Amino acid sequence: MLTEEKYNFVKYYERSFVQNWDLPAVTDWGTEHTWTYGQLATVIAHLHLMFEENGLQKDDKVALMGKNNSCWVATFLATVSYGAIVVPILQDFNAADAIHIINHSDAKLLFISDNIWEGIDLEQIPNVKVVVSLNDWHPISQHLEVAHITELYIKKQFVKRYPKGYSRELVHYDDRPNEAIASINYTSGTTGFSKGVITPCNALAGNVRYGIESGLVFSGCRHVAFLPLAHAYGCAFDFLSCLAAGGHTYLVGRTPAPKILLKAFADVKPTLILSVPLILEKIYKKMIVPQISKAPVSWVLKIPYLDEIVLSKIRETLISAFGGEFQQIIIGGAPLNAEVEAFLKRIKFPVSVGYGMTECAPLISFTRWTEYKTFSCGQPLPGLMKARIANPDQEGVGEIEVFGENLMYGYYKNDEATRLTFSEDGWLKTGDLGTIDEDGFIFIKGRNKTMLLGPSGQNIYPEEIEAKLDNMPYVSESLVLQNKDNQLVALVCPDMEAVDAQHLTEEQLVEAMESNRRQLNPLLASYEPIVKIKIYPHEFEKTPKKSIKRFLYTAMAD
Repeated sequence: MLTEEKYNFVKYYERSFVQNWDLPAVTDWGTEHTWTYGQLATVIAHLHLMFEENGLQKDDKVALMGKNNSCWVATFLATVSYGAIVVPILQDFNAADAIHIINHSDAKLLFISDNIWEGIDLEQIPNVKVVVSLNDWHPISQHLEVAHITELYIKKQFVKRYPKGYSRELVHYDDRPNEAIASINYTSGTTGFSKGVITPCNALAGNVRYGIESGLVFSGCRHVAFLPLAHAYGCAFDFLSCLAAGGHTYLVGRTPAPKILLKAFADVKPTLILSVPLILEKIYKKMIVPQISKAPVSWVLKIPYLDEIVLSKIRETLISAFGGEFQQIIIGGAPLNAEVEAFLKRIKFPVSVGYGMTECAPLISFTRWTEYKTFSCGQPLPGLMKARIANPDQEGVGEIEVFGENLMYGYYKNDEATRLTFSEDGWLKTGDLGTIDEDGFIFIKGRNKTMLLGPSGQNIYPEEIEAKLDNMPYVSESLVLQNKDNQLVALVCPDMEAVDAQHLTEEQLVEAMESNRRQLNPLLASYEPIVKIKIYPHEFEKTPKKSIKRFLYTAMAD
């Protein structure tokens, strides 16, 4: 446990606000809105007063759902510095999933974007006292007993408490030990499958400590936060580590299409870029492949020495496209396409792949690009994390297990899942298969888990989609796969007994499946749409445990 005060999670921000009072902290990219550290600290002080007036107690839960913006950042920091527990919810979750998480987490307050609130009924979240807009802080809805708590009321109370205004000398947060719970992050939003990761302050402090001590973040660093902050990866480094170090976070609240991101990189000139593979792979395909696949460039690349000139120019173009001032790009969430990684290594492009999971808040391993081994995911964080291979086979492949400062406590209200996730001696079972070489580099060979990656780094759990699809007409069983364009395709084995009973023709069965697809998609998050249902005429091959052998069918997505 990180018990020294300099590593205390909440104290990181108390110190940063004081030391960096006049420096820019957060900007809503694409607008003129920027808060300095002093302004952000003042907003947090307002929120603390609002929490008090609403009777929020230490360790009560505050749910937070909306796009990346400065209000989201302020609410998160206000919650943890107050001593409450924040429950970040991905804005892409549908209303039913959001309601389930809000209720399951026992949230007392809800901060939410106006457009998302339109799909939620206050009566369905009876434990929530007040709902506050993440657009402009106005109370969207509140129960009668707290209806007097308005924006104007809070402002008046603030003036009474701080008659001379709020200054850096007044920034002081109650001591909250790193053993305390900071957040509950739901790894999935689907009712019945949700698991709330109980993240202690210690785990977040471990990530922040590594970010600062490694030099990845520093005073004056600039980050473009386009990964959803409700996801552990972007939250830990584009937001928490950056602001603890005195950096400047530019928040992108729009869908991170390559065109938008390249403009943001050009504007901000970030010093570090965190990304998921899909973003870099798309840019590679659009910017690089057209250059190297046509003559005469393709010929030149086969000629020693001349190829270095061409590759150097491609490297310069690519670095310029990302703003030109970044130390490196760190890929997380999933392995980088091998072809893309090999080419980037060939041109000496500063990119490396890390390894993490929500249960580790999230970082497990990472190595700077200059020492990074191609196709690995780095070494365990020195002094913070350890990794081992459980029950390795003859080739050294086994399940990766990890231990250290960044571990979660377990899953909220799910003792059985917690028990199954930890070994008897307290190591976390990652569910990933891999090896560790003599230098400590981790190589992931495959995944026990079947998680897929959404377009902005969102976790997609195919079993949850399948559970919905399997209950639809004429479906016996299904598999959700990802095609080469990273779209979701469902492979369905029909319920032939039901088909025969209705005397459906082949054409009618196809139409029935298309109808199922149209009914299914509104039940899913916006990043999970099924683009096609393909009919598979036989029962899927299964293991002795009756689990479908997914690897036999992955090629059928295309």
